[in-house]
Amino acid sequence: MKPKTYNTPKRKCVVKTRLTEDERKTFEDKCAALSMSQSEYIRQAIFYSKITPVIRVTAHSEEMLTAVSSLVAQYGKIGSNLNQIARYLNEYGIPYNALSGEVRAAVSDLAALKFEVLKVIGEAYGNDKAYQF
Repeated sequence: MKPKTYNTPKRKCVVKTRLTEDERKTFEDKCAALSMSQSEYIRQAIFYSKITPVIRVTAHSEEMLTAVSSLVAQYGKIGSNLNQIARYLNEYGIPYNALSGEVRAAVSDLAALKFEVLKVIGEAYGNDKAYQF
């Protein structure tokens, strides 16, 4: 009898992992429930699952997060002050229009800087949603 042939790419790499008995049982149950081989289940998980990153907070990173929180709060206060200045300049009109444009540009730059700081910190700690505080 001729062996079965499958129309799949030839896979040569092997991935191994260690599981507890409970984890192994859960894994096998999930494979059986989906009528999938273990290999196919793992491939599906690799290519189609969304993994939520785990953020590990250490003493050093806790200090960093506190400093960043303080910095972000200061950005908020500066932005508020710039908005008050812009409102005042808009109120008094023509002689202040040039300065008003500069204040608006400063507010925009400050918002962009705040966003970038939060994004970089989020990436450093494995949380790409950190900039959505």
